[in-house]
Formats: sequence, C-alpha cells, structure tokens
Amino acid sequence: MTLSASSTLEEVAAAVSMSLDRHGVEAALTGGACASLWSSGRYTSLDLDFILTASSTRSAQERAMASVGFVREGDRFVHPSVRFWVEFPRGPLAIGSDLSVRPVEIPLGGRHVRGLSATDSCRDRLASFYFWSDRQSLEVAVWIALRNRVDLARIKTWSREEGHEAG
Repeated sequence: MTLSASSTLEEVAAAVSMSLDRHGVEAALTGGACASLWSSGRYTSLDLDFILTASSTRSAQERAMASVGFVREGDRFVHPSVRFWVEFPRGPLAIGSDLSVRPVEIPLGGRHVRGLSATDSCRDRLASFYFWSDRQSLEVAVWIALRNRVDLARIKTWSREEGHEAG
C-alpha cells in the first residue's frame, strides 16, 4: 500500500501493522490512535503508538517502517507525505497494573491492525482519566463503549483493582 498526503489514520495504521507483521515485528497499536479506530474517528490522533509484544531487532523495525515510507527521526518515525507519525513506546503492553493484555486483530475493511480490543482501549482511556485526570480520555472511553461491545464487568473489576470504583 502506498501512503500519501490523503492517507487516513486507518490506512496508515493498517499499512504499518501489516508491514511490521511481514518483517517479523510483533507490535500492538495502543493509545489515542487505537481509541480513534474504536470510536469510529470521533476522536483523532496524529501519533500511532505501537508497543512491541515480542523481542525484535531495531533493524527489523527500521526495515518494516522503511518499506511503507517511514524514516526514523529521533524517537519517532515520520513519512514525507503523511501527517501521522509512529512511535514505539517502551513496553510491556499493559493497562495500569494489568500485564495480561492480549492484542486482537481489528478489522478495517479488507485490512487489519493488531491492537487493543475495544474493552482494552476503553480501559486505556480510563487509565488516562484515572491517573492524569484527563477528562477528554473519559469522554473517549464513553464513545468507545457506546459504539462497541465492551466487557463492562471486566472494566468495573479492573477499575476497582486500580483503586477507582466504577460506580
């Protein structure tokens, strides 16, 4: 897939995710970009955060990113034509103190992105609210829950375990 100035977040996420897979780099989309997918674009993000879920070499990462036109610029990968950038924050893949997070395949038309489930993306946004009082993240968590089937019992249990009663 060739990326251009008109490429959407979904297209960039799918191209990067599939390229990482082809190059043997196991990573999961998290954060705001993942929340954007689950909120049907109601929330938007310009950065795509992929957390490595298995060991990988830096050269494999760079080859994967180069194959879709991205180059390393400091701690992020940028594309000369795309407004989005990609980062690989330090892992492990976790939400709060929950280290048992397992990525899912998020379908995007005929493509897919490996990332957080709707439930985990909702929890990820709630974590931003709980730990940093980010009210926009609370709003995004609600948007995700309204648009997708999420495991509310799991969210409530996790919230309690994180020290935040989910009334």
